[in-house]
Amino acid sequence: MDTLPGPDGLPRCPWGAAPDMTEYHDREWGRPVHGDAGLFERISLEAFQSGLSWAVILRKREAFRAAFCGFDPARVARFGPGDVGRLLADAGIVRNRAKIEATIVNAQAVLGLDGRLDEEVWSFAAAAGRLRPVRAADVPTVTTQSAALARRLRVLGFRFVGPTTAYALMQAAGLVDDHLAGCVTAPPQG
Repeated sequence: MDTLPGPDGLPRCPWGAAPDMTEYHDREWGRPVHGDAGLFERISLEAFQSGLSWAVILRKREAFRAAFCGFDPARVARFGPGDVGRLLADAGIVRNRAKIEATIVNAQAVLGLDGRLDEEVWSFAAAAGRLRPVRAADVPTVTTQSAALARRLRVLGFRFVGPTTAYALMQAAGLVDDHLAGCVTAPPQG
């Protein structure tokens, strides 16, 4: 198995063994996320992560939350050109115009769903009883479900959500459980 000992010596997914990643790995990643604000945050952060390391995004997470009003879709949907300028000047976040503008458009798409974001996203959850991967090499970056989720989100008006970003969302929000079988967070499979 590809697990590695974390700071406490317990086996974790390789990326979760790093001291600055352990808390997120153990307490959040792969745990079910529901509701507009929680899912909007995950969609947004995964889009900002595209092309970067997750550690960078995680270190900037509180700055993202402050910059995007706690990822309240109603507030972010009202952002205008002045807000885009403010965000482009904010060194606490990733200053990428396309990703910032996509976040605003995505907030508007969330509002357009009138509370159905949860239903739309979770309709792509992995089947119950799916076995956890044994090795890190067994963890995909794209699946047919993530490609379908990305297509659906784009139809609903979302931007910056390709199949890889959609799969990362599925992992982060608990739609799939990609903790390795030997990971301390994964109960034994029988």
